[in-house]
Order: sequence, then structure tokens, then C-alpha cells
Amino acid sequence: MKDGEQTKTSLIAQSDPVIIQETVSNRTDVKLQHSWSQIFTGETITLRCEIQGGEGKVWKYEWTAPNTNSPPTSSEYRISRVSVSHSGDYRCRGSSDYLFTGWSDAFRLTVSYKPKAKLRADNTAVPVGGSVTLTCSVNPSSSSGWKYYWYRDEKSSEALNTQDAVFHSNGQISVSQEGLYRCRGGRGNPVYYTEDSQEVQINTTVSGFGCERSSFIVPFIVGLVSGIIAVLLLMCCYKQIKEPCCNSLTQSQSTNQSSASQQRSNQNEAQVYSSLLHGDLSVYESIRGSGNTGSADEYNNVTSGFQLEGLDKRSRHDGTEESSDYNNVNPESASGP
Repeated sequence: MKDGEQTKTSLIAQSDPVIIQETVSNRTDVKLQHSWSQIFTGETITLRCEIQGGEGKVWKYEWTAPNTNSPPTSSEYRISRVSVSHSGDYRCRGSSDYLFTGWSDAFRLTVSYKPKAKLRADNTAVPVGGSVTLTCSVNPSSSSGWKYYWYRDEKSSEALNTQDAVFHSNGQISVSQEGLYRCRGGRGNPVYYTEDSQEVQINTTVSGFGCERSSFIVPFIVGLVSGIIAVLLLMCCYKQIKEPCCNSLTQSQSTNQSSASQQRSNQNEAQVYSSLLHGDLSVYESIRGSGNTGSADEYNNVTSGFQLEGLDKRSRHDGTEESSDYNNVNPESASGP
């Protein structure tokens, strides 16, 4: 009996169950939900596991991912506020009952630090009645999906609208008001914003020249005026140096001419006096002859003038000489009683 009981017990024992899995040929891919490939810290992203040809089945999903302890079992892998530590390879596969897909190819996720927008202006001065164009961009240029938001004044949190600026293509606006401008990029839902750009001061001008042209023209005008003043000063100095010499020369020539004229006059007077003094009757006759054409009064006045001049100049000589000279000059007096 004992041997039969043992045989019966051995027939009741069962082996462990063996699960038979079938791998299907459905292709599995991991794709990023967004249209841009470059991701920045702070963004919210969604990775999706897609199984081609498995639309009629209910799938469960498995994920392998860096920096995670509890990967999801759904087709979407959502990460809120990604960081640099989330960078790495992501794979997924699906299962339905005893059917399993193969693991997908690795999807390499790269997370970069938060970018800063860049603002540039074609001019920093608004001409009268005109405008300037501002351009906002996000580096690196390979990133995409950005919309741009514009702000004026340092503390303003309200973005500009069509009443404040003319919006052109995405990333460019035209403004005609002065102020302190900045911009930033945003994308996704909820909107992820970049760092604000540097600030650019826009000023209005009173003429058609911008600040850059004015900054060139003003020094040019100042330099030109300074040059003209310097030339005038040099001309004045040269004139002041030259005029004394010219004046001295002119004065010297005038003095010489006056001296020569005076000398000639004195010589003429001396000759007439000498002739009168020494009894030159030809001079007297010439005077008398010229007097015949005039009146008797004119003749007497001329002879009287010579008599007085002769008496005045002979006052230094003795009376005999004066009398003889005077008699020689005045025949009427000599022939008197």
C-alpha cells in the first residue's frame, strides 16, 4: 500500500506555468510631440510611442529613459519643466495580451539652457515723420516655433499691440515713438518664454538726420568754423606784422617828399632873394614886364612886397648896403630928389 500511495502522489504534481510570448513585426517609434527638435530647460515636452499597424489592439507601453524611476505605461511620456539631466536616449515598446512589439530605435533628447532673445535696430533715432525697424531673434537659429513679444519702457509688462507699432514678418516691427524697447520669444502651450533681450533706446530727432549722421555733421561743422577762425586770426596777425613796416616806409617816403619840396621851395626863395639882394635887374624887369599887362595897383603891390621883404631880410646889414640894394631894386626911389 505504501508503494501505491507514493505512485499516486507523484502523478498529481504539476510543473510551473510557462508564458509563451509572440513578438510581432509592428514597427515602434518614439517621436517628440513638438515640431522643434531643440529643447530648453524649463519647457514642458511630450514624447509619444507610436506602433504602426496596431490600431485595432489595446496596447500597454514600456519605456526606458534616463533619470526616471517610474516610467509611464501610456503611449505618452510627458515631462514638465525639463532640465539638463533629462537629456539622453528614450525607447519604448507595446504589448497586447501575449503579443509584444520590438523596442524602438533610441530617440536622443538634448536639453539646452534657457536662451536669451537678441534685439537689434536698423537705427536708434526716429526721423521726423518716419520710423525705425526692430528685429528680434532667438539663438541658436536652429531653434524654431517662436513667437515674439515686444515691450516698451523698463517696467512695462504689457506687450505692444498694433496701436503702438507696425508688425511685419514674425520678429520685425516698425516703431515711431521714442522709448526703451526690449523683446522676448515664446512658444508651446503653456507658453514658454525666453530671457528678455537687451534694451535698446530709441530717440526722436528734430531733423531728417539720425543720431549717427548728426554725430558726424556736428563735429564737422565745429571743425570747419574753428578752421575759418584760425585762418582769420593768422591773417590778422600777418597784417599787424606787415602794416608797421609799410606805415614806416610810407611815412619815410612822405617825409622825404616833403623835405624835397621844402628844399626846392627854399632854394627858389633863396635865388629870388639873392637876385634882389645883389641887384639882378633881369628879375626886376621880368616882374615889371609881367606887371605891365595888369593894373597899376597890382604893379605897386608887387614892388611893395619885394621892398618889404628886402628890407626885412637886410635888417642885419649896415644901412649903406641896404640903401644901395634898395635903390637898385626901386628905380623910382633912386631917381627921386
